Amino acid sequence: MEGTGGSSASATAAAAPPQWWQDFSKLFQHYLDKSTPHSTYRWIGTFVIASIYGLRVFYLQGFYIVSYGLGIYMLNLLIGFLSPLVDPELEPSDGGPLLPTKGSDEFKPFIRRLPEFKFW
Repeated sequence: MEGTGGSSASATAAAAPPQWWQDFSKLFQHYLDKSTPHSTYRWIGTFVIASIYGLRVFYLQGFYIVSYGLGIYMLNLLIGFLSPLVDPELEPSDGGPLLPTKGSDEFKPFIRRLPEFKFW
């Protein structure tokens, strides 16, 4: 007993995203990659868009619950951005975090839990 013809072909077509979506995601990724080295302009643009949103909320006298949820989400991202990848209090060590004293010791700079580009 075989099913209707082409059922596996239709299942494969339904699982694959449409071509226009793949083209859009490639174009979006291309512009993200081009904007990576321009961090100052990205932050300025982010603050401009946030200011426009704040003015819109102020003048329309609405969207307070959405803004509250967005603020909590952004605060969570900020905490991840300012936190180290490895917490020195939770890392077991004898004398706490030490600076390298010899040339053979490895210097570990501050590594963020959330990178800047993902925070942005």
